[in-house]
Amino acid sequence: QLQLVESGGGLVQPGGSLRLSCAASRFTLRDYAIVWFRQAPGKEREGVLCINTRGVGTDYADSVKGRFTISRDNVKNTVYLQMNNLKSEDTGTYYCAARGAPLSTYCTDEAREGDYNYWGQGTQVTVSS
Repeated sequence: QLQLVESGGGLVQPGGSLRLSCAASRFTLRDYAIVWFRQAPGKEREGVLCINTRGVGTDYADSVKGRFTISRDNVKNTVYLQMNNLKSEDTGTYYCAARGAPLSTYCTDEAREGDYNYWGQGTQVTVSS
């Protein structure tokens, strides 16, 4: 079973940057589209960005456009979420997720939590002065 591990979260001041990583053990991440979700306290989990197996990204959250980017390094078997100009409303737990066939390589128009069956444990991002 695909196991995902997020890292890179932490406490950062508004306007700062963080880069989150999503890594996998025993599986090749290049065979999967990867979605970053986030969940703020008291809110539902929402899709942020997706990257397909060809390296093409899909935006889900208007609030992060122009600030967050997604990329993948197939040599390092890792997907990254670069977050710049962070705001307090970006605070939350960030998860990477993937799903099995037949849509495992695609980023769909919507990121629905229930469509994904492989999840990491999450990494906490806190934006505060």
